[in-house]
Amino acid sequence: MTRYIDVHDMQALVRQHGLAPMMSEMAHAIREDFLRWEDFDKSPRTANHSRDGVIELMPVSDNALYAFKYVNGHPKNPLQGLSTVMAFGVLADVATGYPELLSELTITTALRTAATSAMAAKALARPESTTMALIGNGSQSEFQAIAFMTQVGIRTLRVFDVDPKATDKLVANLRPYTDAGTLDIVRCASTREAVRGADIVTTVTADKTNATILSADMIEPGMYLNAVGGDCPGKTELDADILNHAKVFVEYEPQTRIEGELQQMSAGFVTYPLWKVLAGTATGREHAAQVTLFDSVGFALEDLSALRYVHALSQRLGVGSTVHLVPNMANPKDLFACATAARPVLRKAA
Repeated sequence: MTRYIDVHDMQALVRQHGLAPMMSEMAHAIREDFLRWEDFDKSPRTANHSRDGVIELMPVSDNALYAFKYVNGHPKNPLQGLSTVMAFGVLADVATGYPELLSELTITTALRTAATSAMAAKALARPESTTMALIGNGSQSEFQAIAFMTQVGIRTLRVFDVDPKATDKLVANLRPYTDAGTLDIVRCASTREAVRGADIVTTVTADKTNATILSADMIEPGMYLNAVGGDCPGKTELDADILNHAKVFVEYEPQTRIEGELQQMSAGFVTYPLWKVLAGTATGREHAAQVTLFDSVGFALEDLSALRYVHALSQRLGVGSTVHLVPNMANPKDLFACATAARPVLRKAA
């Protein structure tokens, strides 16, 4: 039997365990796997592009677990009442190929993206950072805000979106934190206004275009830039000159070259693997005035970490169900008998 976690189950996990604790514990799981980076068989995601979006498969494995995620990115979807990003994934036993977990990954991807962002920021931002600009106030924004508030120490959020209704939504969803006095939200009229004086700048926009959300003249000494927005070939958020003057960190460079801000840079442009900074074999930020940049595109290893975390948490809390995703046969070589077996007769209740 394969454990099954649907959207309602994930909502139950969030209600029972809490959003912030889940992102903190997920960040720990991701860090554990990043510290074993060289144990994993890695490859860039496989993508099929259309005029309006992209559908991707993201596989990764070590000698014990295999995982993949199916995920899309369709910026026009909200006009049809659909999410821009939707996903599901599988966690399997490498020794047998048996699928151990089938899970929703739309909510989980938001959790793991914010968890990864916070994990990277703790390694690359100035330790005293308390103010973050959040450019793009859509589906990912609240998760980023809560992760940075609870894990990094952000106390002031300077927010902007070209759609004022998105900012209205963000402010309403974060009201418990502002009412409690743990977070101050400043609504800004432009990106330029939002980033002024910020320690950290997070960009989470979704349009499938080569945009310039941040220009080089907006960047101040010592800033940490968390470029998270939905990535795909032909989609960027930052002025290329920003990368030329920052120390740039990546998850998996072959993928970042295809989908990240690195699309704009020459093949010889130097980047630094985040996993080496976490492992202590490479230097992160070198001094307080240095501008550091995490060109984050989301990597399959983060999904494997998230899936194994969700699997363990769901078992511990008794959330989820099991499904017959693959046949369970008395004779493993007799698939025909399994396929043609008569269904059991369901008796009517007396």
